[in-house]
Amino acid sequence: MHRSFLLIVAAGCAEIAAAQGVDPNVARDVAASCASCHGTNGVSQGGIDSLAGQSKDEIVRKMQEFKAATKPGTVMPQLAKGYTDAQIELAAGWFASRKPDQSPDAKGR
Repeated sequence: MHRSFLLIVAAGCAEIAAAQGVDPNVARDVAASCASCHGTNGVSQGGIDSLAGQSKDEIVRKMQEFKAATKPGTVMPQLAKGYTDAQIELAAGWFASRKPDQSPDAKGR
């Protein structure tokens, strides 16, 4: 009896989570942590690569290499270890969807 109750509760929780959907800002929020080095919206002001407009697959590949410590870097190998694979996928997709000229300063040009 107790096990049946738990299964019903678990199913109900899953339905609620599915009905709420995924927050559309999660990818943007994960990617925001990269702004201090890679620039707002992934558009670097120089010195560090821009991420905006790079292919999702390329960003994921590089991040996974940093995470596995097979790609050298200064701080990226350590930072990459702090992201889950799902977070890497989300951020990479968000940056891939940005155009290199989508910085706030580019508006009105």
